[in-house]
Amino acid sequence: MRAVRFHEHGDESVLQVDEVDRPEPAPDEVIVEVAAAGVNPVDTYFREGSYEPYGLPAVPGVDAAGTAVEVGDAVEGIAAGDRAFATGLSGAMPGGYAEYVAVPDDRIAVLPDDADLVAAGGAGVAAVTAWRALVQHATLRPAETVLIHGGSGGVGHAAVKVAAATGAHVIATAAESYHDEVAALGADAVLDYNRDDLAEAVVAAADGDGVDVILDHRLDEYLGFDAEVAAQGCRVVGIGENDPQIGFPQSSAARGKDLNLQLMSMFNTPSLADALADIGSLWGEDITIEVAHSYDLEGAAEAQVAVMEDSFLGKLVIEP
Repeated sequence: MRAVRFHEHGDESVLQVDEVDRPEPAPDEVIVEVAAAGVNPVDTYFREGSYEPYGLPAVPGVDAAGTAVEVGDAVEGIAAGDRAFATGLSGAMPGGYAEYVAVPDDRIAVLPDDADLVAAGGAGVAAVTAWRALVQHATLRPAETVLIHGGSGGVGHAAVKVAAATGAHVIATAAESYHDEVAALGADAVLDYNRDDLAEAVVAAADGDGVDVILDHRLDEYLGFDAEVAAQGCRVVGIGENDPQIGFPQSSAARGKDLNLQLMSMFNTPSLADALADIGSLWGEDITIEVAHSYDLEGAAEAQVAVMEDSFLGKLVIEP
């Protein structure tokens, strides 16, 4: 089979397409014929060596979706022929940038028979992060108001869909060129993150009471802002930052509102399979992924540059 691999750490030029043996399933593994693999920033971190894989050469790709073609003897709940999607690959195991991938059964779940496998290929990191943040950590409830920073991004646009599916009132920020598309995903209000009166606009969109839940992907930029627009008892879930030094410019606004701050990583999810199964049960009309652009295996280097440098709504995927 064909797979993208890197034999040494470096920039995107170290990626190459190799002929390798098709994997055989261990007792707890499912062999998936890959329809699509999501392209995520974390894929570039493994490639450049910021996150060290367990051995070289390595196949990148944390996410994958496709059809199960072989199932290990100890696997339950998945059969050959099922459509399925996975996340948490790479690092200790080959990733999804390949024609076939062996997936441990603790990080894969079945999809509906009519699921769009290309869209599902980009779902894993984005959808599980959004699900864990909003449903598991923030316990977002119907009729609550949620602010999603970066509603056009990979996690952000998945979070808009997840939040809308819960029945929450959804406010999202995005560049003006994406407003109509983010609204179509389920946002009740979409605001330009560059506007000078953004805090006032967010509070007004929340009917003047502030927001109950905030999903923040740039804590170094927005943590003080979050305290400003929060309602009493607001839950802020932080999933990332550009500068590792984060903090409130002053603590009084946060303390005065009993602000709750939860920091998280998708890779700490207690059961990736359970989170994927929950998402899979809503896949289709309630939750899906927008594919901004698709690449073949030879385009993996271009895709990894684009995921770090380009602006787009949704996710990039590789179709082997």
